[in-house]
Amino acid sequence: MPVAASAIYFLNLRGDVLINRLYRDDVGGNMVDAFRTHIMQTKELGTCPVRQIGGCSFFYMRISNVYIVIVVSSNANVACAFKFVVEAVALFKSYFGGAFDEDAIRNNFVLIYELLDEIMDFGYPQNLSPEILKLYITQEGVRSPFSSKPTDRPVPNATLQVTGAVGWRREGLVYKKNEVFLDIVESVNLLMSSKGSVLRCDVTGKILMKCFLSGMPDLKLGLNDKIGLEKESQLKSRPTKSGKTIELDDVTFHQCVNLTRFNSEKTVSFVPPDGEFELMKYRITEGVNLPFRVLPTIKELGRTRMEVNVKIKSVFGAKMFALGVVIKIPVPKQTAKTSFQVTSGRAKYNASIDCLVWK
Repeated sequence: MPVAASAIYFLNLRGDVLINRLYRDDVGGNMVDAFRTHIMQTKELGTCPVRQIGGCSFFYMRISNVYIVIVVSSNANVACAFKFVVEAVALFKSYFGGAFDEDAIRNNFVLIYELLDEIMDFGYPQNLSPEILKLYITQEGVRSPFSSKPTDRPVPNATLQVTGAVGWRREGLVYKKNEVFLDIVESVNLLMSSKGSVLRCDVTGKILMKCFLSGMPDLKLGLNDKIGLEKESQLKSRPTKSGKTIELDDVTFHQCVNLTRFNSEKTVSFVPPDGEFELMKYRITEGVNLPFRVLPTIKELGRTRMEVNVKIKSVFGAKMFALGVVIKIPVPKQTAKTSFQVTSGRAKYNASIDCLVWK
């Protein structure tokens, strides 16, 4: 696997180094001067998050009022580097009570150095799970007065958590009432032509879970999907299927999901983390049923007047219902006066976004 980082720097908005850590000896300690001179002082921070200066590559990201800069001189894995930054910030926030800014770094630099030594080794990311790191890095960060109260410290069992097969869940959890909450959140994106034909349509969704279960439960979740990995078995057996199937274009699972079992049995089997987490994300582009159909009619009544007639029809079943439906109709920026006639709901003219908003 390509290296993710040779050095990491935490800078404020002026370019001053708050904390830095060198993981490899292939870059010098003055690399931050090149970043400050060629990127920060040239006002090119927002153009591209990856820049190459000389023989080194700089990956940088701004979080609050802090720039996190990763420097490498070899063939680095850029996606792994940015994923490391995102997970590291989430780890720091869990120690600092939800805040990550310049003041939090200055107040907790000893703790940050200790964490940086644990989460990366010789440029390769290691364990970034807050639940596991808090088992053996027990130092508490300086919390903001507006942050949440610290939770109860788990029972120390660091060796089992780091080396065990289930590193995202600690043993010994006991609840008086076992509960599992599951939410499916989907977003439909649609682009239509002026004649009403669909140009592009896709659905992005995610499954959110909140588990309060005792012990080490093994959960199974069945989906009526049809993924390309099962095409070989279909060709061999040709089973007769009943019910509708959904073809998922791509799926991303949480690390707790057993991928081998999913490929063979088409069931999502996992030992869930404690609390709230995102089980999986998916995307669908085929077989999408549109929830609404919008029929607009625009007439120009002279040079300064226009009439817009918008009809919306629901195309889902009578047993379903929609809440919070909002239609935005763009109008020219020079619009001075509007009048409405609506069959239901209410409408108003929002001059800040140059739209008629019908709720």
